[in-house]
Amino acid sequence: MTRGASDDAATVVGPAARTTAPPGGDGPREGAPRLVARVAARAARWWARFSPAGLVGALVLFAAALGPSLMPRSPVYQGAIAGVCAAIGYAVGTFAGWGARRIGLRAPWPPARRVLVHRVTAALALLVVAAALLVDADWQARSRGLLDMGPAAPARPLQVVALAVALGLLLVLLARALRATALAVARLAGRLLPPVPARLVAVVVVGVAAYLVLDGTVVAGLRHVLTTTYAALDEETFPGDEQPTDPERSGSPASLAAWDSLGREGRRFVAGGPDVDELARFSAATGLEREVREPVRVYAGLDTDADLDQVAALVVAELDRTDAWDRSVLVVTTTTGTGWVDPASAAAVELLWGGDTAVAAMQYSYLPSWVSFVGDRATPPAAGRALFEAVYARWSQLPPDDRPALYPSGISLGSFGSQGAFASLSDVAARTSGAVWAGTPGFTPLWSELTSDRDAGSREVYPVLDGGRTVRWGRTLPDDSASLADGDAEWRHPRVVYLQHPSDGVTWWSPDLVLDRPDWLREPRGADVLPDVSWFPVATFFRVVIDLFVAGEAPPGHGHTFVGEYADAWAAVAPPPGWTPTATALLHTALDAPQDTSVADR
Repeated sequence: MTRGASDDAATVVGPAARTTAPPGGDGPREGAPRLVARVAARAARWWARFSPAGLVGALVLFAAALGPSLMPRSPVYQGAIAGVCAAIGYAVGTFAGWGARRIGLRAPWPPARRVLVHRVTAALALLVVAAALLVDADWQARSRGLLDMGPAAPARPLQVVALAVALGLLLVLLARALRATALAVARLAGRLLPPVPARLVAVVVVGVAAYLVLDGTVVAGLRHVLTTTYAALDEETFPGDEQPTDPERSGSPASLAAWDSLGREGRRFVAGGPDVDELARFSAATGLEREVREPVRVYAGLDTDADLDQVAALVVAELDRTDAWDRSVLVVTTTTGTGWVDPASAAAVELLWGGDTAVAAMQYSYLPSWVSFVGDRATPPAAGRALFEAVYARWSQLPPDDRPALYPSGISLGSFGSQGAFASLSDVAARTSGAVWAGTPGFTPLWSELTSDRDAGSREVYPVLDGGRTVRWGRTLPDDSASLADGDAEWRHPRVVYLQHPSDGVTWWSPDLVLDRPDWLREPRGADVLPDVSWFPVATFFRVVIDLFVAGEAPPGHGHTFVGEYADAWAAVAPPPGWTPTATALLHTALDAPQDTSVADR
């Protein structure tokens, strides 16, 4: 009896019982839980390798990254910024935890309670993530409503979390790989050096090697792809753009600058703009009695065999050929990275003056502005300086009473480049008849100096300088009407106008955002920015990085898109005889007609 019982027990628990269970029995179902348990155990061990303090830091910066900012953005952008911030937060938290352990700080709970603490912490983390996603959805919806951008795409939270986790984990694992490599190098160096110098040598060697690999592969590869792609695009022509026949245009049969040499954006510029019939209708509507003319538009494309001074000289030759010096107004425009000239600005001047104008520009690159924004800030001001100085030298040779009024202008990187021709506001006033600059990047020296010197009590997004005596900032009021009338002093000529929007990340981005709260986040927010946009270390910097990239996708009047604002700006800076506020309102309407004014990828 006892033996039979033992045999039965052996049958149940012995090896044979685990390997020869009858078909359809419980054997396979017993194996599945064990497999799940093994996977769970391995996952738990893998998860335990992460620093608890680092995970807390990652969670804090992840949540902060999803907070309100200047512009709504896609789940891809939001997930990317959340992932990068989470990785940075993990690094900061890990370092803080290491420092705490070094000075003897330990968790106050006994080991037996750690499992409970971990579970409670995990539950709180899930609540924080859910709350952050709710905040993200809420502010994005409110911001899109404020900017008239329509509802956001569905399934947004899942996309944001998935991308953030994937990117954040990838960055942490890359950092761990670099650390492991540095430790290995330190062990090798330790055979010849004391421990501390060995570690320093290892850090330097691995850091330099990582930089060389990154710069020689990722950066070089990206640069090659961008150069190849945009060089090919520059050779194309936008659909509908045809070679002009009017001799007043570069690229025409009479031009010194061949149509094929102008680049894609240059061809669009010389082929576009209001024609004589449109100018005549607009002049009649304003009640101004004047003879309209075919506007002069001159442009020189990027020539790889010529330097900037030679390209600028070709622009001056085109101005000579078209007798542009006989016009009432000459606008010297510095282009964006791809060679783009904002059509709204050029059209505003031509409508304002009935075509008695000349607009001159040249190409200095075919890469989009963000590439120069990141990697080449020397060329745009060099190009702006070369073009203006060449035009100014020729213009100065003409009799003062027999030459056009001279106005520099530019948008975005073009504004930055155009201002590179001037040492100060006094220099602008001494050598020009006024200026209109739009969407100026925050790192522009002249803009930064003037903004910093603003009158006490005026806000950074709406500065007032010297009572508005020379320079004024165009602003969007809550009723959506642009105003340049504010100012205690008389606005004298020459007048300078900066057009900027509170929601434009191009203007408000700065490296200082990493650890410093700017004035525009201390003061009441601008009219097109949510009032709960706030500053958080590190996270705000990356939020505004994304704002910078998406600013060109904003509708007119917001972000980095300027249209109707040019009516007020040019009417204030360069008003023709007999111009009235009613005419300015008509100019607003004319500019609001659909046209390609997006600065995205320019």
